[in-house]
Amino acid sequence: MVTSVVGVQWGDEGKGRIVDYLAQKSDVVVRYQGGDNAGHTVENPYGKFALHIVPSGIFNENTVNIVGPGCVVNFQTLAEELDNLPQGLKYNILIDVRSHVIFPFHKDLDGAEENSKSEKDKIGTTKRGIGPCYGDKIARIGIRSGDLLLDDETMKAKIAKLLERKNKELSMYGMKTYSADDVFSLCGKWRKRFGDRICDCLPILKKAVDVDKEVLLEGQLGIMRDIDWGIYPYCTSSSTTAGGACA
Repeated sequence: MVTSVVGVQWGDEGKGRIVDYLAQKSDVVVRYQGGDNAGHTVENPYGKFALHIVPSGIFNENTVNIVGPGCVVNFQTLAEELDNLPQGLKYNILIDVRSHVIFPFHKDLDGAEENSKSEKDKIGTTKRGIGPCYGDKIARIGIRSGDLLLDDETMKAKIAKLLERKNKELSMYGMKTYSADDVFSLCGKWRKRFGDRICDCLPILKKAVDVDKEVLLEGQLGIMRDIDWGIYPYCTSSSTTAGGACA
């Protein structure tokens, strides 16, 4: 059975408690949208944990946790959250190849754009780089998690192409620019840490559904923050609805 947990307001409806309860009995838990701009607080015998990008089934050793294709991933945050888990905990987490990667320049641009607006026009972004990363995804110039597994030459070429545009945007705001070598080094660090956890998760989900396993789709925020159905433009950059979960 597939269960989707969706907030029907602006977030903070108590989804975390529901997700935490259902995750204990789920075979697969999927974060289906968003990044590390929001998340769920989980309390269990291990303690109290704030999970921003790690799925809430992470404390169940028998649960497969998936960061889905609709997510944007700050691998630095992902590493920190996993490192903050109880020592000795055996977890199973996978990152879908189609999810997009948040880089430091996304965060820089997020903050610069928000700071350039008047007080009445500010959106209230968390400045985590979520919007700019989704912007690159929609513009079809973004770097996906699966790209971290490419050979070095191809990876460097993709980074250089993206930086041509991003550095122009940074310069427009009078901010520091990035070298392709520095960004490539960062990608290499993430590939070394997470390379064996980045995969095509669709076959895993299809098999789980085919054999009637318990699949939990975990979203963040609420319907009123949805990019299409929310209070635009004071919303997030992804679909927070059940329809978004199915996608």
